[in-house]
Amino acid sequence: MVRSCRCFDSLVEPGTYNACIMTNLPRLLITLGDVAGIGPEIVARSWPDLHAHCRPIVVGDPNWLRQALDLVHSSATVPLVTEPGELEPRPDVVPCLVGSAMDLNRVRPGQICAEAGRAAYEFLCKAIDLTMVGAADGIVTAPLHKEGLRAAGLAYPGHTEILAERTGTQRFAMLLSTGGLTVAHVTLHMALRDVFRNLTTEAVREKISLLDDLLPRLLARRPRLGVAALNPHASDGGLFGDEEETIIRPAVEAARATGIDVSGPWPADTLFVRSVRGEFDGIVAMYHDQGHIALKLLGGTDAVNISAGLPIVRTSVAHGTAYDIAGKGIADARGMVTAVRVAAQLARSRK
Repeated sequence: MVRSCRCFDSLVEPGTYNACIMTNLPRLLITLGDVAGIGPEIVARSWPDLHAHCRPIVVGDPNWLRQALDLVHSSATVPLVTEPGELEPRPDVVPCLVGSAMDLNRVRPGQICAEAGRAAYEFLCKAIDLTMVGAADGIVTAPLHKEGLRAAGLAYPGHTEILAERTGTQRFAMLLSTGGLTVAHVTLHMALRDVFRNLTTEAVREKISLLDDLLPRLLARRPRLGVAALNPHASDGGLFGDEEETIIRPAVEAARATGIDVSGPWPADTLFVRSVRGEFDGIVAMYHDQGHIALKLLGGTDAVNISAGLPIVRTSVAHGTAYDIAGKGIADARGMVTAVRVAAQLARSRK
């Protein structure tokens, strides 16, 4: 008996069907992030579920990866590879590209360590460089720790800025996505007092455009976008500030003039409610917590971090390193599976 194989639109023996599908899935590089956190554990725990979406290859430290597999009671082996296409992954085989020469023997779970911070940076750089030359179709990152980066002498506030610098990208945005709603942030990792200085009409307009460019790849249609106000009640006609009229509204009008389906600025507290009811597919938030709190409340562990504007695909879990539970074997890996699924969808849309 034979079965139709969608990827080749031909007939194959049942025993070769899964392999046929596998060869047409995108190849994604999974970075371990800061090994003192839960990154290695969520990669190890999610590993068997990733193969439905992609051909995953780990970029990281093989010893920490093996420890994580032991932690989740997996018997999978960890062969070393020198390039992504050298060995096809399986649920019981976790190919690992060594992403750093750092000695990580003194790293302890849940403790900030310069070596772990440096290694997390080097894992990411290795993955970026390989993806930029076409050796992989995208990157999914486990979390890194900002204080770990600082301890290593690296002045980056997070993944997004490293990715932008390494890929030479000037226009970029960090998005959070869950349950059909995606949020772009005009300002990101900065003190609230600095938000006002960095909020410009050009910056708002740029984020509207980046969100409008990316969402059709997730929705298979043009999105409906809403732009959040900065001040309470969208300033109530100027009672609580003038940023809505002087900065945000001109950006919305400029975007609409190019054909983007966008409106605002809307009070943030009602905008998210309207979006959950189906009125908007995407929101442009003015600052980090305005978007993050709502999306993480809505999506929990299933929220996905997406980098927009890059020449490569990159997604990530939306949570942090969780030092408080690192090494305890209780980390929730569902976010990693979702991040991989979304990255695979974006990679396929590029092709």
